[in-house]
Parts: sequence; structure tokens; C-alpha cells
Amino acid sequence: MTTTRSGATSEPGPKSGNGRRAGSKHQLDTETSPSSKRTMKNDDMKQREIEDTIPRSYGDGKAQTSANGHKETGHGKNGGDKHIVETCYERERKGSAERGEARKGTVPSNILEKGIIYFFVRGRVGIDEPSNVDDIRRSYIVLRPLEKDAKLSESTINDAGNSRLIAIPKKIFPLSGRDRWIAFVEKSHASFGTLKHEFLSASDYTTKTAGVRHSPAATPVAEGIYAITTTGRESHLTYMITLPSHLGEVQTDLGLRENGSFIISTRNPAYEAPKGTSLPQGPDYPREAQDEFRALRWIATQPKHLDFPNTQFLLIGETGGIKKATELQKNEEGHEEPIKELEKLENEDTKRMEALQGDDSAAIFADLQARAKDFPKLQTTF
Repeated sequence: MTTTRSGATSEPGPKSGNGRRAGSKHQLDTETSPSSKRTMKNDDMKQREIEDTIPRSYGDGKAQTSANGHKETGHGKNGGDKHIVETCYERERKGSAERGEARKGTVPSNILEKGIIYFFVRGRVGIDEPSNVDDIRRSYIVLRPLEKDAKLSESTINDAGNSRLIAIPKKIFPLSGRDRWIAFVEKSHASFGTLKHEFLSASDYTTKTAGVRHSPAATPVAEGIYAITTTGRESHLTYMITLPSHLGEVQTDLGLRENGSFIISTRNPAYEAPKGTSLPQGPDYPREAQDEFRALRWIATQPKHLDFPNTQFLLIGETGGIKKATELQKNEEGHEEPIKELEKLENEDTKRMEALQGDDSAAIFADLQARAKDFPKLQTTF
């Protein structure tokens, strides 16, 4: 039995002329399709993901806090005239769902950044289809920032080369203030092509002790919109899930909610990392960014921190959902509430994803400029 976006269950019905079940355009699929595979040569070992080099104890949730984006693409002139030389990203943007300046001057200033969010998991080595959380090696977040004053129309998002890949070594997401563990930026300023080849795809690599090992492809578990907000001393990563329309067993077990939020604090790389969480290399912050930490071990996360690979930040669960993260600040009286902006963006995202051809998996991978048939289906049940 299949679950549709409306949450209803349906028995197999008559097939349409293209071989699909009638009414199955947006139904959720739980079967796994063959994954795209890349073979890793010895010369490529340096390109392996950070996850292969960090300790197994990483993200044990014992770290303590001691204190509470977008890559610019230059414009050029052709021969001194007024014609703007467009980059490939700028040309592509014309057909994008992102519509800049559509809400100019109305977005509250405590929304530091907003965008599209994707949640993925990757099975343990040799496990292509996880049957429970223990079979998952790591969870991931992909953030694709939008212009702050943008709205979404019915289309796929363009590849702006500004995506971030964030690894969650703990596998599950924190739910309460007692749950706090470290995540890290694995890639920043990433194109969709980079994500497809270096993250989404499966890979085979050789080790001296175990021979050929198989790292499975990444499996999508949710898509939606997000915002990084500030409430003064704290920053929050808040999200609203668009797909799937009703959360399943996988999403619940991973700690995802329809609307959720985390307090996020960036670690000062000048101090030694909490035991079991150190990375082979720290972030390469410019002097002015490093100086903002002063003598503090942690500071409220700013979007610019996430533009540096190896940035480590603390995720702390919030039991109150997104209420605190979207409160209107005193100096914002008279402006639209942050929650209203998120609701608008989520409604726009729902409409554009429903307008894309295929099921939920096809919509997600189309957004990332990848073919759904090459990767696992969006998973809702184990």
C-alpha cells in the first residue's frame, strides 16, 4: 500500500498510458532504485569525505557551551560597454524558482538567512537499504541559501554554487535541550554537480586490511525550507518540512518534525575540540571572523561561519518547536513576524514541488539537477 502526499493510502489502481498508476504523480515511494556508483582510485583517496577520518566517538553529545552567504559572483563588462557578462549561474537563474527582491523591505532583520533544506542519510558500509537507525552511518543536511528578499515560483531551484553540506555524526537530530552534539560543514560553496558526484553517489574504495569497501548512495528523507534566525544572544536553525507531506517512521526515528528548530553555536577553533570530536583540520577563518570569538569557546552561529569547510557547530534541541526561534524582536515592531515569512516560503515551496513531474523523489533530485532513477527513493519506512 502506498502513502500519497495527502496522507491517504491507496490500493493499486489502473495504469495510465505511460505505465504509471493513475493518481500516482506525487505518491511516496519506499523502494530503492539502483544507485549511481563511482570508483575511487588510490590517487583519489585524499578526496574522501571527512567522515572517513574522524573518530567513531564523534558527536557523543557531551560538549558543553560556555556562551550562549552566498558566494558572490562578479559582474564584468565586455569591452567597456554596458553589456553585463553573465556567468553560467546567472544565465541559469532566469528560469529558476528563486525570484529576487519580491519581498524587498518586508523580511524581518532577525532572519539572517533563508533557503531550501534537504535531509539525507547514508547507510553503513555495505548497507544500501537501512532497516533501522543503527544501519545508518551518518545523517546530512544540505542548505541551499536564497536571497533574503526572494520568493519561490513553480520551478526547480537554480544552481547558484552556494550549497552547503553539513554532516551530523550522531545520526539522529536533537529533540530537547539535553540533546546537544556537534555537526560540521563538510562542503561549502558547492555546486549541484559537486554534490551529485562527491556526496549523493555511491562509491567503492580499497583499503589495505578489508579490500574493496562499498559506501552506499545517499538516501533522501525530507525536503523543505529553513531560516537561520537570531533572538539576541542565540541563533537558531529552524525548518518546515514540505516533503514528505506526512512524516513516516524514518523521519520520526531520526528526530525530525514537521516544524522544528535547533539552537546553533559555532565552536572557536582556537581552543581544543571536545574529546572525540576533533577534525584533521580546522576552518580557515579570515582574521576578522576569528576575532569575533574573542576569548569565547562558542558564539551564536552566523551564516558566514557555515561558508567555511570544517566549521564545527553545536546543535541543541528545542522542545518548544519553532516558537522561540521566530519571535518578533522588540526593535522589529511594526514589521512582519518571522513566522509569517517562513509560512509564505513553505507554501510557495509546496506549490513548486507539487508542480514538478514525478513522485517526491523525482522532485527532490530534479531540484538538485540529478536523475532520480540513479539514486535511492525518498524513504519513509524501514
